[in-house]
Amino acid sequence: MSRFANLADKPKAKPPREVHMPETEAADAAASSTISGSRRNPAPNSRVGRKAIAAYFSPEMSLAMHVCARKHGLSLQELMAEAFDDVLRKYGQSPIGG
Repeated sequence: MSRFANLADKPKAKPPREVHMPETEAADAAASSTISGSRRNPAPNSRVGRKAIAAYFSPEMSLAMHVCARKHGLSLQELMAEAFDDVLRKYGQSPIGG
């Protein structure tokens, strides 16, 4: 049996109903939304002007990085920035810094 077999029996979702807002409320709502459009809270100051870089590592690597950061009084982000700078130097690029 297909894992999607039950979907054929389900009713289709109705499109969202449009809500009429006065112009000022619509402008306020548009101004308060972020680039992603779904978050209501602004990004914390520590994230303004920065981009996320994500990767998946083994639990052992994660633990080793966290322990190393803690041991040297650094945040994981600071430790990773230092590691990325080292990689950039290794490959002849200018380090950017945290």
